[in-house]
Amino acid sequence: MSTTPQYFGTDGVRGPYGGPVVNEAFFARLACAAGEWVKGKADGKRVTGCMAPLSGVVAGKRVLIGCDPRHSGRRLLQAVIAGLRIAELEPVYLGVLPTPAVAQAMKMEGVPLGVVITASHNPAGDNGIKLFKRDGRKLSEEEEGQIEALLPDEPGREKALAKAWEEEIKANQGKPWILGGDETSIQYVEALSGRLPGNCLRGWHVVLDTANGATFWTSLRVLEKFGASIFKIGNEPFGANINAGCGSEHPEKMCAAVREHGARLGIAHDGDGDRCVLCDEGGEVLDGDEILTLLALHALREGRLAADTLVVTVQSNLGVDAAVAAAGGRVVRTPVGDRHVAEKMRELGATLGGESSGHIICADVSPTGDGLVAALRVIGVMLATGKPLSELRRALKKFPMASTTVEVATGAPKPSIDTLPALTAAICAIETELGARGRVLARWSGTEPKLRLLVEGPDEAVVRAGLARLAAAARVDLEDSGV
Repeated sequence: MSTTPQYFGTDGVRGPYGGPVVNEAFFARLACAAGEWVKGKADGKRVTGCMAPLSGVVAGKRVLIGCDPRHSGRRLLQAVIAGLRIAELEPVYLGVLPTPAVAQAMKMEGVPLGVVITASHNPAGDNGIKLFKRDGRKLSEEEEGQIEALLPDEPGREKALAKAWEEEIKANQGKPWILGGDETSIQYVEALSGRLPGNCLRGWHVVLDTANGATFWTSLRVLEKFGASIFKIGNEPFGANINAGCGSEHPEKMCAAVREHGARLGIAHDGDGDRCVLCDEGGEVLDGDEILTLLALHALREGRLAADTLVVTVQSNLGVDAAVAAAGGRVVRTPVGDRHVAEKMRELGATLGGESSGHIICADVSPTGDGLVAALRVIGVMLATGKPLSELRRALKKFPMASTTVEVATGAPKPSIDTLPALTAAICAIETELGARGRVLARWSGTEPKLRLLVEGPDEAVVRAGLARLAAAARVDLEDSGV
């Protein structure tokens, strides 16, 4: 059985709603396949369908489901529930809430499968699905391939899925779309409200941008419990405005509001709340590399950085390695994707890792990236040191870096980088010129139809020139190949 996923990207399945993959029919099939996969692991079945001796009773049939507030989420939710029921599992809809809240609930309840219907930081017209296994952990690429291999395509099963979806629509007609304040959201807020001393932020002005997404209720409540005065941005989700000119992808409003209100810091999430981008009191943005570096250095000074190790991806700036090494720690790099970071953290016994995008994993608190947890950790460092963010961020001296993307048509093939002759030649030439003074990275996005290019080097001029050469070479190859 093939285990190479066709539909899953770097972080779940994602794309334009109504397209060939993000639609009700496919989501029902995918949910059914995920259910069959879980049952196979729980009752001793191999994914090939062969039976092994039962080692005990089925561990559980409950599946926890959350959504971000996109318009398309409700119909996709009904399709997912239908697919899970056909697989004879028990779907439990938790409401509109952050992805890390679903992962945390899974860990607490010990359920075997979790689903979040979200396109994360993508525009409102997109949607997607993220799957979690026991303890709220992301699936491996091999496990995603196993699920895809179980996608039902028998005519009888397809009809049963369609009928179950129709019944789900009828059963939920007229029911309200829960937007915050549900039981799981309250439990999540209560859990994080114990992460800092009570009223420790009294007198603090904080700008909070929740991207009109899933964190609009939870992050606000937690920060208010600590006594902070909050200036809200992106706090009125209505389904079509998620990530629209706000949130971690568009931090300009947050930065302007920090300067306008004299705030201590700004916090911005993405649509499903697993990212955190900050800005200091001067309204200057901190990315994930700066957040990870200041957290790692503080933990090293306190003797609390597990395994003395910070895990990052190949996308992170080389300055992170230099800063952590100078403080007596080490940096380990993984391929892009938070699941790769999480897997390496478990392997090494590390508890801090993440991506330059602001996807921060504090494994001693949450099994997956949590933007609010990351923000609270940074605030904790500010409180412990008495230093503002503008000073703490100086721990990272970034190497000059520049990146860009080359877009291709949605659904177009993504040829292997080493089959693109002009780009490959440009990469080799630039790497030779840079030597040990820098690096080049070219990769396909796992969530969008884009080729991502990055150059890091000794000065801005060299970096910019190298990036322009890469982009030009990539466009030649893609035009020649008809992509």
